[in-house]
Amino acid sequence: MSPRTSTPALLTLALGYFTLGTVSLSVVGLITPIGTDLRVAPGQVGLLVTVFALTFAVVAPLAPAALNRMSRKRTLIVGLVLLTAGAALCATASGYAVLVAGRVIAALGAAVFGPAASAAGSLIVPPERRQQALATVFGGMTAATVLGVPLSTLLGDAFGWRPALLGGAVLAGLALVLVLLLVPALPAAEHPSLAAYREVLATPGAFATVGTTLLMMAAQFVVYGLAGAYLAQRFDASAALVSAALLANGIAGIVGNTAAPRIAQRLGPARTVATGLAGLAVAWAALLVAPATTVVILVLLALWGFANTLYHAPQQGRLVTLLPEHRALILALNASALYLGMSLGSLLGSTLLPAVGATWLPAFSLAVLAVAGVTHAVSARRATTPLPTR
Repeated sequence: MSPRTSTPALLTLALGYFTLGTVSLSVVGLITPIGTDLRVAPGQVGLLVTVFALTFAVVAPLAPAALNRMSRKRTLIVGLVLLTAGAALCATASGYAVLVAGRVIAALGAAVFGPAASAAGSLIVPPERRQQALATVFGGMTAATVLGVPLSTLLGDAFGWRPALLGGAVLAGLALVLVLLLVPALPAAEHPSLAAYREVLATPGAFATVGTTLLMMAAQFVVYGLAGAYLAQRFDASAALVSAALLANGIAGIVGNTAAPRIAQRLGPARTVATGLAGLAVAWAALLVAPATTVVILVLLALWGFANTLYHAPQQGRLVTLLPEHRALILALNASALYLGMSLGSLLGSTLLPAVGATWLPAFSLAVLAVAGVTHAVSARRATTPLPTR
């Protein structure tokens, strides 16, 4: 496809990723209003992030094999139909159980759409434009953290949590229509073999590297999965300050994502990942003792966002270098680990919040992050070990 025709298709896929990210994380800033309306504890509302992330983590690696006979465009459509239906069900939920069911349906759609969108983005452009195309598609996910989550929080504060969640359903429906109109027909994906899975998991350093991603995300979501409730309880933050803090986190994330390749070029990918982990440790340690002032909250959430995205691109680059022939599979497993970490961290945070209070949540993030640091060191050492000859 020419740039004139491929660009609208890529932007459509980016919109789908933006919707996916917004729907998955929108409840982060809406914990208090959802809990008040449905008469459930903040910890229970925080489990909605766990439900979505765990469903995604389980389904995403299996979806390519289950839908291998389906064309990629039809796979995209199926994913967006499920995402739209799930988001709409969440917005109209009569109770907590229905809200959970809506999150599961939306996560199924996200798990189907996400891998298919990445593959489609790499196929509708010539090889020399592939990296740029993937950056465009994944840019939707970054934009979701910058705009989607804070806007959902503001909408929830102004109009209620139901209209805020309904906005995600409308976006998913729009992305569905645009995929039908603008994304070209693409062939079905190749069926990943069992041998490919075994080879990926047996590669020195691969398991530890993916494990680091899981632990890093778990550490983050101990607090981030309950960000609205955490900031309100720890710093007495208003809804407007919660939105501003999440926006600062997202904007700094864009800066970190932009800076990561240059920093990795100087330090190397493994040291850049270590730098990201260290930045997260500094931010969370500071949150334990920080005064309840607006400037301090914004600065620490921004540092957190910068360190987080400083981590991701070099980590993916390390995985591609480890397994260039199976890059799609190892990146899918890494994405699954990312969402599994989100679910585990949110579950841990939801359990700890009523037991220990908001103040000490970052301490548990630091404990999990320390284990992530160990697995990263192991991955860096094992990745340099050559495969045994056969």
